[in-house]
Amino acid sequence: MRLPRDLTGTELVQRLGRVGYTVTRQTGSHMRLTCAVQGEHHVTVPRHDPLRLGTLAAILDAVAAHRGVSREALLEVLFEQ
Repeated sequence: MRLPRDLTGTELVQRLGRVGYTVTRQTGSHMRLTCAVQGEHHVTVPRHDPLRLGTLAAILDAVAAHRGVSREALLEVLFEQ
């Protein structure tokens, strides 16, 4: 599955909420998300419109590594219709 090209930071935060991430704080245009499943994990998401592909890929790679799944499997969970 290809990475979505028009995803905003706010939309990504909503989708990451499906897998247990919640916003713990926001400083300026960056939101800090925390997940307590499988140990505590933090990720920072910029509130940009749209997110750059490299930024999106890095965030998804970090989340996938924490969950112990591939990026493809994570994309299917986050973006299934």
